[in-house]
Amino acid sequence: MTKLSVNINKIATLRNARGGQTPNVLEAAIHCQSFGADGITVHPRPDERHITYKDVRDIKPIIKSEFNIEGNPKEQKFIDLVLEVKPHQVTLVPDSDQQLTSDHGWDTIKHKDYLSETIEMFQAANIRTSIFVDPIEEMIVGAKEVQTNRIELYTESYARKYAQDKKSAIKNYIEAATKAQELEIGINAGHDLDLKNLKYFVDSIPNLLEVSIGHALISDAIYLGLENTVQMYKRLVRPAEM
Repeated sequence: MTKLSVNINKIATLRNARGGQTPNVLEAAIHCQSFGADGITVHPRPDERHITYKDVRDIKPIIKSEFNIEGNPKEQKFIDLVLEVKPHQVTLVPDSDQQLTSDHGWDTIKHKDYLSETIEMFQAANIRTSIFVDPIEEMIVGAKEVQTNRIELYTESYARKYAQDKKSAIKNYIEAATKAQELEIGINAGHDLDLKNLKYFVDSIPNLLEVSIGHALISDAIYLGLENTVQMYKRLVRPAEM
């Protein structure tokens, strides 16, 4: 059964453009949960240009579903934040400084020792750990070797190719997910999934546990309303419940 985690970074981006607390990220998290989201995702970056470290601390007490913190653990302050807040899940993303948005997964072979040590540290604190990966079988095997609980398949490539040839777009993801399932690694996915391409992805990927969606969902909410939008996405991942 696939869960929907709503990334509220774009709410913070809009707030920070003007200053103050409008729109309010805590209220957004509360509302997304009450509207049916199975979890809330945040991705604090070193420059805190959208979600701030204070936001993360403030959000944790109001989470009634699942809390997922994304980020690059090369920053000690990120590690300290995660260990302090203790979310249900931490998703490790290999972003560079000042990166506009995530654009690639980990090389799980090149960074094997680093990932193994980092994952072990978070797991010792009883935090489920997921790592961002491209749909490459070799990287999935490497993910098993670093003992991550889950992978998050980076879906930008799928989203970009979907309109031209959805069968070709999904092929590598099915193969990667099949390998992950064979190796008993949990499967998440995210990046550029939207109302047009989400259902086909969910229907095609075996054992997909969670999708994390932010930019498209928050953008759709401008036109469709937040409650309606969350429920529209929810119906695409778990239609039998709606």
